[in-house]
Amino acid sequence: MGEQDSQIGATRLPPLAALRCFEVAARLESFSQAADALHLTHGAVSRAVRAVEEDLGVALFERRNRRVFLTAAGRMLANAVREGLRTIEAATRSLRQTARNAPLTVSCEPTLLMRWLIPRLSSFQAAHPDIPIHLTAGGGPVTLGHGVDLAIRRDDFLWADHVSANRLFAERVGPVCRADRVEAFFAKQCDGSPVLRPTAPRLHSRTRPGAWDHWNAATGQTAPDGPSQMFEHFYFSLQAAVAGLGVAIGPWQLVRDDVESGILAAPLGFVEDGSAYHLLSPDPLADGGRAAPLLEWLRRVAE
Repeated sequence: MGEQDSQIGATRLPPLAALRCFEVAARLESFSQAADALHLTHGAVSRAVRAVEEDLGVALFERRNRRVFLTAAGRMLANAVREGLRTIEAATRSLRQTARNAPLTVSCEPTLLMRWLIPRLSSFQAAHPDIPIHLTAGGGPVTLGHGVDLAIRRDDFLWADHVSANRLFAERVGPVCRADRVEAFFAKQCDGSPVLRPTAPRLHSRTRPGAWDHWNAATGQTAPDGPSQMFEHFYFSLQAAVAGLGVAIGPWQLVRDDVESGILAAPLGFVEDGSAYHLLSPDPLADGGRAAPLLEWLRRVAE
């Protein structure tokens, strides 16, 4: 036996679209005016009202001399439908407002997050206080739409075909070291240009093991063999360079603050390595959407 309070056998309702046509026709007491308001034909409104009448088994309008008048049953249903639609509209407004106030969850590669995005985020928050941002650290493939709205990733892996990729900036890399260690790690050639000393410790990381090889390929140079040190994460290798432990391959956006403040130096400059960072989204970003200002801001602060 089923439960006594079960709703499985609840009364079937007429289609909502037909009820909406009926409510407008009832409010205006005119099928023609209802058709204009709903951007439908007179016949479509008439058929919708007729379908509700047949479903309920009662007449909702009296049709006289090309005019229509609500019956007692029609007035009863019109009041009920109007109240129901108001409830639905109120709930819809509330849910949309909640969605607008919910933070945009942005996943970003950890080193870029710590050394580039977080130090700049306050300017976005000041310009767009109505768009709260929640940041999470993550790298590589990401599933968008399941707790993560957007992701900032370097294109060193393939993402799904349905993902929309919005290019932010090209990756530019170069050897960096603490500014007061330049002479210890770099020598001057006859023409005065710097060159990495064979004795300069090269700093590596397990998360970007090919960083030096990519720089070699991009510049056509070959860094001399010499002492080296491996770190578990790319961020640690950059911090080791700040500490004066050796020379690391530093992407411009990740070291620009330290270079501009004089903490780090890049004697050989920076070159594009063929990769780029993108803002990934599950769908193309609409001009009026909340993510569009973030994309514009990210591109601007990357310049």
